[in-house]
Amino acid sequence: MKKLIDKQKVLFLEALEEQKGYSDLTIMSYAKSIEEALRFITPYEEEGVLVFDLMPYRLHIADLNNKTISKKLSALRSFVLYLNDHKIKTVLKSDESVKVAKTLPKPVLHKYIVAALEQSDLQEQLLVVLLYTLGLRVSELANMELRDISDEWVRIVGKGNKQRDVPLLASTKALLEDYLDTFSIKKFLFEKNGERLSENSLRYMITKVFKRVGMKVTPHQLRHSYATSLLNAGAPIADVSELLGHASMATTQIYTKLGSALKQKNYNKAHPLCGVEKA
Repeated sequence: MKKLIDKQKVLFLEALEEQKGYSDLTIMSYAKSIEEALRFITPYEEEGVLVFDLMPYRLHIADLNNKTISKKLSALRSFVLYLNDHKIKTVLKSDESVKVAKTLPKPVLHKYIVAALEQSDLQEQLLVVLLYTLGLRVSELANMELRDISDEWVRIVGKGNKQRDVPLLASTKALLEDYLDTFSIKKFLFEKNGERLSENSLRYMITKVFKRVGMKVTPHQLRHSYATSLLNAGAPIADVSELLGHASMATTQIYTKLGSALKQKNYNKAHPLCGVEKA
């Protein structure tokens, strides 16, 4: 039984990379979660079905916050789904869902991004501007190649190798041209000695840039700032969802929230009594 599960686990992780296009960091997280769970779970066969009883593992992780528990269990559920898809009938026992509060990353105000850019070198400026004006995931930026960039558009390869085209601002294009004139780039937009910079390297650069202005900022906050800015300026949520590469518009509704000023503006336009007051 153990040999079968170990073999399938390796194949599952390979599928995450080859078929889903997941990053090394994400795959490592899945591997750690599954390995940890299997230290507490003893799979057994019952009437031709492989059974994973989660209760011992759930007791072990019970003191963690709901979001962490949900992520750990999600990795195991994905593995079980893979087993079923590959003709190994498997069920999970004691698999009650864990409710997770929907939290949002705090967007960075435009003025702070400008202040950070003023104290950055050319490479740092391009990194910040691309995340902020294209709404990219850091994994998407790390894998961006020169061939993905045209005069007015950038082709993004997102989760599951899904492609989307995002418009390139003229100011961003000008900064990009300065960067390419300064640095000798062979393939990847951000690389060193011909090798692409890792996601962690890009995260560190962002941390360093904003630390100079007394802020702690992540790449994901810049992506959220991009989405929030578009929505606050009246961009249709369907368009924003497509630009972000979300599979569902519901994800965009969770990920973004309209500023209170825009909500008030829309309310004033929509409610009939507001027109009466103005009259």
